[in-house]
Amino acid sequence: MSFLGDILARKAAEVAERRRKLSERELIARAADMPPPSPFAASLSPRGGPTRIVAEVKRASPSAGSLAAGLDAPAQAARYAAGGAAAVSILTDGPGFGGALEDLAAARKQVALPLLRKDFVIDRYQLLEARVAGADAALLIAAALSEDGLSALVEDCAALQLTPLVEVHDEWEVEAALSAGAQVVGVNNRNLKTFKVDLGVSERLLPMLPESVKAVAESGVRAAADVRRLRAAGAANFLVGEALVRAADPGALLKELLEA
Repeated sequence: MSFLGDILARKAAEVAERRRKLSERELIARAADMPPPSPFAASLSPRGGPTRIVAEVKRASPSAGSLAAGLDAPAQAARYAAGGAAAVSILTDGPGFGGALEDLAAARKQVALPLLRKDFVIDRYQLLEARVAGADAALLIAAALSEDGLSALVEDCAALQLTPLVEVHDEWEVEAALSAGAQVVGVNNRNLKTFKVDLGVSERLLPMLPESVKAVAESGVRAAADVRRLRAAGAANFLVGEALVRAADPGALLKELLEA
């Protein structure tokens, strides 16, 4: 089984176990009591607009290993907010990234910025969890879903007032995302099979997106030169995680990226 296949099998078992502990009916009731989410898409720039950074909180990754094992998620989110981030992405996958849904809930209490639940979402139950934890958006990975499954989860997001950020890696997935009605598309420069990062993926795929879609370049953005390169390809929004987590001064790096 592939790396992604292994994760999805684990995630299915994980969701089933969480559903046994807390029913979907109870989650629906809790979600109904939540205030409306912030408009995640409104925090992003259109093509050619000013640079916006979605700053990511993560403690580890399968490709890089441990990044910051003891990272305080809400404190890091607050650093990002103070540094000028447009939104914050919170990794909630445990085994691969050292995250938890509790990190998202804690960050929600600390910052007012739009929050993205970044996980391997395969089930509406996870969207309900995200809504209850205070998320404004949820990542949907096209490679992890069938076309029908992606479309169904995009519709579920709309019903829950969550913004779906649909992640793509190739031309076929761009078409699937657009067919599903995605208004925010993340182009991931990391190959999920080899873990190799190639900024050329964004340069190839970004021109395929209509101007009405908010595009986010993901992975491999570490310095101002990367931002300048991808802005030339049409990117205005960047999801940055590893570089910010490793930075001694995340605020200084955010300033450098935003001024590139």
